[in-house]
Amino acid sequence: MSEAGDKRDQINFASVDSAPKKFAGFISVWRAPLVLLTFTLIAVALLLLVNSEAGRAIFPNRDLVFSPYDGRHAIAIRAFLVAFFLAFGLFSSGTALARVRFALDMAMSYLLICALLDLANLSLHHWLGLSYSLHFSAITSGLIGFAVYSFKLLQRGFMPARIRIEHRPVKSTRAILRLIVTLALAGLTSVWVGAMDLEIVQTLRRWTLLGGIGPGVFLFLPVLFLQLYALAIWDVLTSKKADFRPPLSIIVPAHNEEYIIAETIRAMDRAAVHYRGEVHILIMNNNSTDATEAIAGQVLGDCAAAKGRVINVPLPGKSNALNAGLDAVETEYFIRVDADTLVGEDNFSRAMPFFADPRVGVVGGVPVPPGGALFDRARLLEVLVKHGFYSVAMGAVNGVVGIPGMFVVMRTEHPRYLGGFVEGMNGEDTDLSLRIGELGFHSVVDPKLRYVSEVPASYGHMREQRMRWFRSVYHISSRCRDLIYSSNRSLRGKVILPYMLVNSARRAMLIPLILFGALECAFRFNPDSPIIWQSVVAVMTGAPAVVAVVASLLNGVPRGVLALPEYLIFRVMRAYFTLESMLSILVDREAEDLERATRRDIRPEGSIRVA
Repeated sequence: MSEAGDKRDQINFASVDSAPKKFAGFISVWRAPLVLLTFTLIAVALLLLVNSEAGRAIFPNRDLVFSPYDGRHAIAIRAFLVAFFLAFGLFSSGTALARVRFALDMAMSYLLICALLDLANLSLHHWLGLSYSLHFSAITSGLIGFAVYSFKLLQRGFMPARIRIEHRPVKSTRAILRLIVTLALAGLTSVWVGAMDLEIVQTLRRWTLLGGIGPGVFLFLPVLFLQLYALAIWDVLTSKKADFRPPLSIIVPAHNEEYIIAETIRAMDRAAVHYRGEVHILIMNNNSTDATEAIAGQVLGDCAAAKGRVINVPLPGKSNALNAGLDAVETEYFIRVDADTLVGEDNFSRAMPFFADPRVGVVGGVPVPPGGALFDRARLLEVLVKHGFYSVAMGAVNGVVGIPGMFVVMRTEHPRYLGGFVEGMNGEDTDLSLRIGELGFHSVVDPKLRYVSEVPASYGHMREQRMRWFRSVYHISSRCRDLIYSSNRSLRGKVILPYMLVNSARRAMLIPLILFGALECAFRFNPDSPIIWQSVVAVMTGAPAVVAVVASLLNGVPRGVLALPEYLIFRVMRAYFTLESMLSILVDREAEDLERATRRDIRPEGSIRVA
């Protein structure tokens, strides 16, 4: 464990941002285990039902399937999802009536949609003598289940109010063309490989890297993102200007950061020396009860190139500190830096040339862990995959949603125009970068722009951090749902935000899925499928392992491959934290109509910073 991380672990890391009062509550560490236990009991009951003699007469495919399908499936996905919906809903945060209604709403809505799917299949079978494959039904049922869970949680959860998102259409011919071509090439590659009888496919299945899915399905997303990544790297290499060094302000929100604030300021001063332009550091002392203010003031006075001051912000909450800093900025550009982030010497010099292009609105990079602490090796692979690969790739089609607030550069006029950093919810950084993107400005992620960001050194601190992060997906989606339901043709709203919600649902269900697969395999509830255990293991290791290796090599960090076992274990722990995070969301007895909900028009003159 690093010395700084050890010191950080000794202080209280929880804050008002850990569980915003209106939208979330602190939950016991026993809540998730009770969900998993209840899920297991319900799953066993459903599996016994569909596998009984009477049950097989109604459900010949050993799942809650109501019409004949061709082929076989690897897992009884519908029974799994119904068991999860009931267990999750009953242990969610809310009154007893709210929890029961939530559980039944998810389960009944899902079964109704599946019944309609089966009815369509039955009609196709009756009139044309054709049927969907059971494999297709299982995939479709799974995606439907993830969507039902996500949007029912949005409907019943206490969420930030919907606001009007200002969307400015810009010329996007190149982005659309790129997306069409890369999708087509990825599809053709997948079909071509899927049609080949390759020995490597059988080998991958034996080593559980493919499970029950076909190689074409497995290849599609990696091939797509590899193409987008190559295009994004080309953009990064060709878009930067030789010299652009305007005056900069740096906003650093700081709450009880005495253990690291001196190192943070010294790192920024070294970057200012390299930058050779004006740099103003604003340490926003946010209700600290330790020596943060005194240490920061002393170190600022010793800086060689940067100038700075400490501004006290007594009202607790990171957004309060950020907004006070935004009000104090006097330069055209500013950088938001977290107090536990150590910027690289070239970070300012590398980031600012992008802004010579007036179309660029936000620039970010890749956070790397300091090394030595419990989770640092796994975190290294995580950031290389998420920020160093996927986020970089999305820049090729102007599809970046959020750039983490650990280090992000913006034009000062944009957050001021949008009303500043939102208060009272998780994800204020993503909210702002997403909305700047909708104003028509590009968000750039430069994989060579790297900075050191502290990683929680204890299980408790990691749990608190991840619950904040994972809950923010729903807070952002709720606040910015105008992009999803309005007529604006926004890639972020129509594709990326729904994908983020579905992906969050998938991650929350990972451990229950492992338990369910283990039950089916151990008790042979699905004897017609010989690939249950391979499919379950493939979910945990297959695609994630391959993408992690690719991301490590593309980012020039081959040592990251050595952390692959830790990363795969960390992914399971991350899934557990996602489940806990979703359980912390407060639910109501009544469901909100997300599409017709009243929109609040956010303008600078109003009360604009409260979720």
